[in-house]
Amino acid sequence: MAHTLRIGILGAARIAASFVAGARQSARVDVVAVASRDVARAEVFAQTHQIARALTYEQMLASPEVDAVYIPLPNSLHAPWSIAAARAGKHVLCEKPLALSEEEALGMFAAADAAGVVLLEGYPFLFQPQTLEIERLVAAGTLGRVQTIFAACGFTLSNPDDIRFDPALGGGALLDAGCYPVSFIRQLTGTRPVRVSASARWQRGVDETLTATLEFANGIIAQLSCSFASGLHRTALITCSGGIIETDYSNHTARSSAPHFRLRRGSDWRNETEIVPVPREDGFRAEVDAFAEMIADPGSESLAARRAASLDNAWTLAAILAAARG
Repeated sequence: MAHTLRIGILGAARIAASFVAGARQSARVDVVAVASRDVARAEVFAQTHQIARALTYEQMLASPEVDAVYIPLPNSLHAPWSIAAARAGKHVLCEKPLALSEEEALGMFAAADAAGVVLLEGYPFLFQPQTLEIERLVAAGTLGRVQTIFAACGFTLSNPDDIRFDPALGGGALLDAGCYPVSFIRQLTGTRPVRVSASARWQRGVDETLTATLEFANGIIAQLSCSFASGLHRTALITCSGGIIETDYSNHTARSSAPHFRLRRGSDWRNETEIVPVPREDGFRAEVDAFAEMIADPGSESLAARRAASLDNAWTLAAILAAARG
């Protein structure tokens, strides 16, 4: 890539403001435009966040001054707009979850391949030094063989008009919050489960609270929970034959004054818990740098690995919802 990657934001969603703040910390990208169906809304967002251009979606995709787009649209719109952006020759960084089914995800990657562009699912925590170090420890067998993984994410969603309560837009706790535990578990197991069971409490056609058990061919059993009706939480526990790891698998370790994860070796409860410090980092900054690197090297193993994970994530999310519905 011979120049700074010029990114346009396709949709002035609330999370886009955090994305801009993180991307501004990168020397590899520049946020040059924002688009909305309502140009006036795009103009307000552009002025608030010092972005040069406010456009319609169509103008964004037609602009030769935009190399890539970040898509923070509702879940049901990820596939159509990622495909439209790819066909317009734009690289795509799409918010999680990438798709509502593996079939959708395959169509999105097919469009990206046909256009010769990169498509990446946006999970900031995956690019954090904290997650990378935990992955390294697990892969190295430092604590022995993984036995179980538990991961959770939840908060209270009090606005009844929030689009995350709309089933037509891909709402529900699993697709909004539970996709993080699913992705974390997939990152450590390296594959999709062979058996899925789930239970949910439903409100207005979407899962408000959900739990699931995932069984893997290598013997690992994972459980996850997510909720729109709980206190704020994000936590994970990896139990191994020779110890455990506890983490909040944070998107943005920069929000903590002393970010860390916890490790305890052996099986004796009296063994000391080690506090493993990790760098303070904005996950969006790490994510856009990785995105730019993948565009510079589209044949990289990391890009292929992220595609495989996204396909597994899409399959698993759909399987969990199907199991929860019975």
